[in-house]
Amino acid sequence: MPASESEPGTYRPHSAPLDGRRIRVAVVGTGAIARDSHLPALARLPEEVEVVAAVDIDAASVEACCAESGIPHAYTDLDRMLREQRPDLVTICTPPTLHRDQTVAALRAGAWVWCEKPPVPTLADFDAVEAAEGEGGGPYAAIVFQHRFGSGSRHVRRLLAEQALGRPLVAHCQTTWYRDTAYYAVPWRGRWRTEGGGPAMGHGIHQMDLLLDLLGPWSEVRAMAGRLVHDVETEDVSTALVRFENGALATVVNSVLSPDEVSRIRIDCARATVELTHLYGHSNAHWRITPASDVPAELAAQWQDFGQDVPSSHLAQLRELVASMRAGQRPRSSGADGRTSLELIAALYKSAFTDATVKAGEIGPGDPYYSAMHGGAPGWAPVAGEGVSA
Repeated sequence: MPASESEPGTYRPHSAPLDGRRIRVAVVGTGAIARDSHLPALARLPEEVEVVAAVDIDAASVEACCAESGIPHAYTDLDRMLREQRPDLVTICTPPTLHRDQTVAALRAGAWVWCEKPPVPTLADFDAVEAAEGEGGGPYAAIVFQHRFGSGSRHVRRLLAEQALGRPLVAHCQTTWYRDTAYYAVPWRGRWRTEGGGPAMGHGIHQMDLLLDLLGPWSEVRAMAGRLVHDVETEDVSTALVRFENGALATVVNSVLSPDEVSRIRIDCARATVELTHLYGHSNAHWRITPASDVPAELAAQWQDFGQDVPSSHLAQLRELVASMRAGQRPRSSGADGRTSLELIAALYKSAFTDATVKAGEIGPGDPYYSAMHGGAPGWAPVAGEGVSA
């Protein structure tokens, strides 16, 4: 799917306002994530959105998807779809190596973008996407970080922001999942160029993003990475120590080697411990707040009141994205707010491969880790002419 032919930094804004009409949506990529997550979420908002087109290089796949979901127009060419359908929102559900060009093409065509994680393979790519966004009202490109959204994370975020639980002190962020050899038989997985990284990039990014959303900016990281089981270019496990600007210290573990799968965040504050334990999504019941022994029971009960249960989901994020579009405001998980997680991952890799502490803001143009997550490190960078078996 070629990129748009528009000049860099330009786009064609829509003349019709969003007020009083449904948002026209196009889905790019018709694989499992589109069919299982994006399209069901879009279908839950029939008064807000209408899916007008789908795009995939596999004609049979996109035609079947359109037939199953009642989508009127099937395309195998992204640029043609953008010219003919002029969608307001493009959701990108393709492998990471395609995200930059497809996002930029959509932005330059005047469409907002909602792109699956990881957003792009490198910080350089992310900055190119941000440079293609509109000014003063969009269009903007948001990342699918659905774990930030829902009643549980909203409630805990407020408690932490108000320091109701006391100052955050110690945190643990764990994404310990299991992926077998068959998983890496998919050609684009386990390769730097096409996936951007291993479990830190493709799996743990959700929990790390939620941790940053709850605790705020990080200041430095020290990490290790290993390739212990799988025959891939990237790592299959990583660990990191992270210091936050507020002084809190955190441990981070990302693994695809763990048969007992779990996603977990724990934050120990001066007056209470907050813990989230789940796998691929959370509701109020997955959160637990344990007060210190001297906290009054009445106050502890207030902390436990999460309100109406709104699970984390694509739907929860989509609702907020639609509201941002109608208001012409930058959505959460876009721009600098979306970049922070990608920067932490780049710093994690740089620290692991150079055996050094990496500071926030250190990786910029000219740094090898700005344009490639492996940074050209010996033993980690792809070797020209060598394939990788799975």
